[in-house]
Parts: sequence; C-alpha cells; structure tokens
Amino acid sequence: MAKMKADSEAVQVGMTVPKKNFSEWFSEVLAKAELSDIRYNAKGFIVFRPWSVLSMKAMYRAYERELESRGHKPVLFPAVIPESNFKTESEHVEGFAPEVFWIEKAGKGTKLPERLALRPTSETAMYRMYSKWVRSWRDLPLKLYQSCQVWRHETKSTRPFIRSREFHWIEAHDAFATREGAEKQVKEDMEMTDAVMHRQFGVPFMFFRRPQWDKFAGAENTFAADTIMPDGKILQQPSTHMLGQNFSRPFGIAFEDRDGKEKFAWQTCYGPAISRIFASVVAQHGDDRGLVFPFDIAPVQIVIIPVGPPDKMVERKCLEMKDTLFAEGYRVEFDDSDFTAGWKFNQWEMKGVPVRIEIGPKEIKSRQITLVRRDTGARQKVPESGLIKAIPETGQAITANLVRKADAQFRSSIRSASSMDQLKKALEAGGLVRINFCSDQKDGEACADRIKETIHAHVRGVRADVEERPTGKCIVCGKKASVVVYVGRQY
Repeated sequence: MAKMKADSEAVQVGMTVPKKNFSEWFSEVLAKAELSDIRYNAKGFIVFRPWSVLSMKAMYRAYERELESRGHKPVLFPAVIPESNFKTESEHVEGFAPEVFWIEKAGKGTKLPERLALRPTSETAMYRMYSKWVRSWRDLPLKLYQSCQVWRHETKSTRPFIRSREFHWIEAHDAFATREGAEKQVKEDMEMTDAVMHRQFGVPFMFFRRPQWDKFAGAENTFAADTIMPDGKILQQPSTHMLGQNFSRPFGIAFEDRDGKEKFAWQTCYGPAISRIFASVVAQHGDDRGLVFPFDIAPVQIVIIPVGPPDKMVERKCLEMKDTLFAEGYRVEFDDSDFTAGWKFNQWEMKGVPVRIEIGPKEIKSRQITLVRRDTGARQKVPESGLIKAIPETGQAITANLVRKADAQFRSSIRSASSMDQLKKALEAGGLVRINFCSDQKDGEACADRIKETIHAHVRGVRADVEERPTGKCIVCGKKASVVVYVGRQY
C-alpha cells in the first residue's frame, strides 16, 4: 500500500503542460526536471541545480576542446576590474556602464581607493595585461580564453538561463599582427559555432552582421548567431566581434614588427554563453514528456532499469553493466529505487536521458539487452556482447536525428515580406522575416526604430554567411534598398 501511495504521489511530478504552450512548458520543465531554482533571495540570480550543471560541464568541455584544437590557451582573470581600466575605451564604458555592478566598500565599510566593477565582459581586464605581454611580432597571434561568470545589471524581465544578471560563458580574446589575421579569426569563430553549438548541441542558427547601431560597444563590427525558440522569438547566441585597433590603441597593445616599426595589434573577441545555449538545448529538443538531450551533453547518457519482479541475478547484472559502461567513460545510472518500472520510465524520459537499458530475467536468459531511445521511443534488442559497440552508434544516431529535426523547424520559420503589413503578419507566426531595407549603417536606424515602435520587433542585421542583393525599396521609408535584413521579435 505504501509503495502504491508513493508511486501515485510521484506520478504528479510528470509534465502537465504541452510544449505548444511554450512559456508555461519551459517554466514547468525547469522546475520538475530540477534544472534551476528561482527562490534565491537576490533578484535576477538563480541557483543552477545538478541536472543542468552536469550538462553544462559537458558543453564547456566540448567548446574548450574546439578552442584549444584551434590554438587557444586557457587563462583565468580576476572577476573585478578597476574603474580606471574600465574607462580606458570610451565607447565601451558608455555601452556597458548602465549594466555594471560596482564594488565601493570592503570589510567594515572601508571605502576602496578605486571602485571595482564586477566584470560584465573582460576586454578591459585582459587587455591591460596584453599590453605587457605583447612586445614583438613573435608574440602574435595571442589567442586566449577563459571559462567564467559575468555579471550585468539586466533591467529587462529575467528568465532562467535565457536572461539573468549572472551568466556562465566562455570568452576568447585574440590579438594579431594584421587585419587579415583578425578577419580570419572572425570567420573561424563562426565555424566553431557551427561545429559545436549546431553539430554537437543541435541548435541551428543564422549568423548576422549586426547593424552599426546595435554592435558591441567598442567594436568595428559585430557578428551574432540568432536562433529561434519554439514560441517564435529570437534568442541571440554566440557573437564574435571585430575590434580592429579600437582597444589596442588606448591600451597600448603594440609590437615591433618584422620591418622594425612599432604597430598596434588587431583584435577580436568571441563569447559563447553556455548557460544561454543550454536554454536553447532545452527549448529546441524537449517535447510534451519533458527534456530530450543530444547524447554527448546529456547529464546522464544511459539509465539502467530492472524490469519484472525483484531478482538478485537481475540486480547483479545491472550493477555489472553499470560498472562496464562507467569504465568506458559514459555517464550512467542504475535506478534501483522501489518505484515501479513504468514510473521510472516516465521519470527518466522527463529528464531527457538519451538511452534506456532494460534488464529482466528474459534478458539474462537470452543474453539480449533491450535499448530504448528517448528521441524516437524506438526499442531494439542488442546482444550483450555487442553493447559497447551499440551505445556510441545509438548516441550518434540520436544526436543526428535531433539536428535534422531542429534544422527543419528552423528553415520553416524563415519568411519574407515586401511591406510593413506583410512584415507584421509574418511576425505573428514567429521566426525571422527577410525584408529589403534602406541601410544597416547609422542612417537606417530611424527605420529600425519605426519597426521596433510599431511592430515591436528588431532588425537583426544582414546575413554574414552569404551575400543577398536587395531588389526594390526599403519597406519602411520607401528609399532604394541597399541591404537585405532580417527582423524578429527577441527575448
């Protein structure tokens, strides 16, 4: 009786909101899959729980591996930035000052001789040191990254993982002897975004060159990856910035070149926000039953569940298999709780574990293991001797399937409009809308403001991967169009 009562109560933990009601679904899955807790008593800050942290650690490892394979080296800089550093580049401080958390006192109220900023981003921390490290062309390129947290006093409505006042990211900061070297790095950053966020995490995107009025403070140009959430809103993901010499000149990052002349370095920076990418993973792949994870970044990749009546031989086989898979490097759990097998199936499906292994007396007798895929629900019998080969093949198939589904959904969410009325109608369906536009330079900002004020959408920029030629006039002002831009409603 007690067990039946426990099962009855536990079943209430399952998902109750369909994913088509995305905002409610997202809140429910964060709570019921135990990804975060918003009850921390500091507004805009959340607690990341083990199920999200395990996945995010795997995401960090994937990105760090990619960065290091392309010549980046890890560093760790202080979380505080002296105000004098922060003010060195005027456009940068103007852009970030409203978002900064300032530390003014320490200890028993002692006023600090200089205010310290909790880093909103690390250009002004790292480049002060770059000016000491770079002396000759032999010191370049300098390609460093750090995995860390940043803090911004976000005044918009906060949402776990999507928008908060503290987020977890990687920032890569690179310096080169030539503009060409920096431009090549910007392209490489876009390639990394595809190689990791898209191919491994299953999050599709489109890279845009942001309009001049919407670029990173202090950059020559900003290139940002936009993805589309299930409710049709746009969520910005990694961005890469061509900084030119806008930071190297004020910070004195100069070097003696091969010709004996002193020159200023050319710089870029790149910032994949792991906690925000995690939001897209949850949103993109989840379904009415809960989470669905790509195999490599799942908090637990394999769960082993005994089926049938309690059996010591089954239990021993489950433990033996867990040890074998753990030794192979997989994140694996054996659920030996006293809930029913059916409840366990539902619970682990809600938590998005990619592969379920079922073992009962029949499996032991036949030496055939039952594998179940979370993404499709497909079941297959695998010889026990072939399990080690079957797991990576199944994992790869799961991730490939999730990437295909996400790509198809993304493509179906891109539309075109040739008038303001068409733009408004297209945006009601969500996604990105392609339009002819007068300019992505400063003189186009008035038309962008009109779109923002009348349709509550934002000009995201021109595509960075292909050149699109406009035909006709800007749909806002009627002037001859010089660019094709994309518009969307953003978080």
